[in-house]
Amino acid sequence: MTNSLVGTGVWSSALRYGDPAEIAAAAAELESLGYSALWIPDVGGDVFGPIGNLMAATTSSIVATGILNLWLHTAEETAEQHAALTAAHGPRFLVGIGVGHRPSIDRIIAEGTYQQPLAQMAAFLDALDAAEVPLAPQDRALAALGPKMLELAATRTAGAHPYLVTPEHSRIAREALGPDALVATEQGVVLETDPQRARAIARDNVQRYMVLPNYTRNWMRLGFTDDDLADGGSDRLIDALVAWGDEATIAKRVAEHRDAGASHVCIQVLTDSPRELPLVQLRALAPALI
Repeated sequence: MTNSLVGTGVWSSALRYGDPAEIAAAAAELESLGYSALWIPDVGGDVFGPIGNLMAATTSSIVATGILNLWLHTAEETAEQHAALTAAHGPRFLVGIGVGHRPSIDRIIAEGTYQQPLAQMAAFLDALDAAEVPLAPQDRALAALGPKMLELAATRTAGAHPYLVTPEHSRIAREALGPDALVATEQGVVLETDPQRARAIARDNVQRYMVLPNYTRNWMRLGFTDDDLADGGSDRLIDALVAWGDEATIAKRVAEHRDAGASHVCIQVLTDSPRELPLVQLRALAPALI
């Protein structure tokens, strides 16, 4: 089942958006390179069609949402789609579930929508359990950063999908979840050895999260300060959150997550062209990571 996910995966919005045929071809190649999972985000709209496209194009890779936003889909729809896709393509669909962020949810739906995220998550899981074909705990994980959401992930799901964190957080997640749970950590990477260029690409990606309290609070818990969050992020923060350098340097960071307790690491390759799938970089990184 999907809670046995290991190895190295790929996290990419480009696997969701764009020409489905081109995405399918890329997915098949990524599987052939040895990447064990393909992760896509959710900001509304049809997320299950792209999941089905990726599952149809592959035979063994886990396909996962990182994450399915609970404000934008019902639990009933989620359980029904999971059952249908699993029946068609085998038990390879891991539903990563998250509460998203207040600014975007209040903008997309209505001001004041985003309330009591922990309680909303618990209610969503209750509804998955009560669905006509329940979505089993081993086939779902939570976007969990703080201790309360990690605790919920430990008791109600296969584990956690931490995003934009350091190896220290992988250790914290492992301790919170226990020895057998899934800790599927996302790690941003820039395959670039020039410090100025690499940090510019990394900072451009990280900067958008600096106004989101769930991320900033988590970084503070990990030992960063207000100074690290100023002016687009200190080099110390950027270097801790995004691994940059050559293939060996990036592989070392992935290994640090594993040594800290991650059972699976999904890399998000960051480039100057975020809408394009970075196949060149993923091909180059595969021998070092697989």
